[in-house]
Amino acid sequence: MRLSPGAEGPAAFAAVDRVFDAHLSHTSAAPIAVAYSGGGDSLALLLAAQAWSAARGRRLIVLHVDHGLQATSGAWAAHCREVARRLDLSFEILTWTGPKPATGRPAAARAARHSLLADAARAAGAAVVLMGHTADDVLEARQMRRDGATTPDPRPWGPSPAWPEGRGVFLLRPLLAMRRAELRQALAQQTLTWIEDPANSDPAYARARARAVLGCGVEEAIAPQAPDEDLTALARRARHGVGGTIGWRREDLDGASAAALAQALSIASLCVAGGARPPRRASAERLADAVRSGRPFTATLAGARLVAGPREVIMARESGEAARGGLVETPLLAGEPLVWDGRFEVLAEAPGFRVAPLAGRMTQLAPEARRAVTALPAAARKALPVLIAADETVTLETPEVEVRSLTQARFEAATGQVGREPDAA
Repeated sequence: MRLSPGAEGPAAFAAVDRVFDAHLSHTSAAPIAVAYSGGGDSLALLLAAQAWSAARGRRLIVLHVDHGLQATSGAWAAHCREVARRLDLSFEILTWTGPKPATGRPAAARAARHSLLADAARAAGAAVVLMGHTADDVLEARQMRRDGATTPDPRPWGPSPAWPEGRGVFLLRPLLAMRRAELRQALAQQTLTWIEDPANSDPAYARARARAVLGCGVEEAIAPQAPDEDLTALARRARHGVGGTIGWRREDLDGASAAALAQALSIASLCVAGGARPPRRASAERLADAVRSGRPFTATLAGARLVAGPREVIMARESGEAARGGLVETPLLAGEPLVWDGRFEVLAEAPGFRVAPLAGRMTQLAPEARRAVTALPAAARKALPVLIAADETVTLETPEVEVRSLTQARFEAATGQVGREPDAA
């Protein structure tokens, strides 16, 4: 089984290899994960990825999400397992368990799918998950927005939207320049078969309605969404502080467009607050306008506190925000990493430790640690993580516990500063 350029497939598949080359390492020992639903798009992706990876000595792992939404989902999973077996690739079924919502099911299924894929990829040591979105998915997203949805265009490359499951995991969509019909024609020429999900033609779903409209002849130019260069340039000028703060000097904001600043503040709020749900666009735009005015003020956004002073603008975790329940004292299990408050990954090598916010515990720190805290911006202090030992000693750090901030890496990934897979040994 193979899908390739020339007589066996469209010449455009050469462009797919170029996308792989642009974003994937040729030398990494880490596996590459492929999200395989069994549909035509994901089958074409799987075969293209197999050809690319085999030529470069990379290992693929095949991940199939069983949403449990169709009576035939078990048969679909079995079909996918057989395809992976025929390709001699490792295969794993990821099951969406628990009750399914009565409304908003596509969005819930998408969120569950991303979380499951990210967890499985991280467990396998993969930093990239390949997904089979095509140019038709871009057109459908645009039609859905015309119909009132907020569905964004799928991007060729970007971080996993699942948090914290997706930390360190990127998504690559190498087929975005190709049409669905083109892929199916290439598969049919090789008498390859795929699964057709009935939900794709069910008018109860917004994507199926958009697909039906597009099938009636609505068309437009297709171009995968390019990275926002203004946003990336502004994000590169950000200053990252101890405790996971993100800020800019006033002069570093000069020349930034209103749109880029609003987007940067929106992303920064998620990163410094450890959240997964971005703020409303209008809220971020109002905050950007206030920052651009140059006046000093303080404000909150999605669990983050913004302090705009005369010389700099700093965003930090809002220590009084309790809606998500993240700022809570949490026991640590030895040898098991914990993401605390969505901002720090904490790993204890010995039992008996707890992690908690600094608020209310300042006087329990040793004098040297208190001095270190007071040297930080005031907005960043109360939400700092502290470690509480079995004897109730409170410290900022100890050799027995590793505390790693996730804020800067998440911000850099979300603002287009990471363009390819790392060369992991």
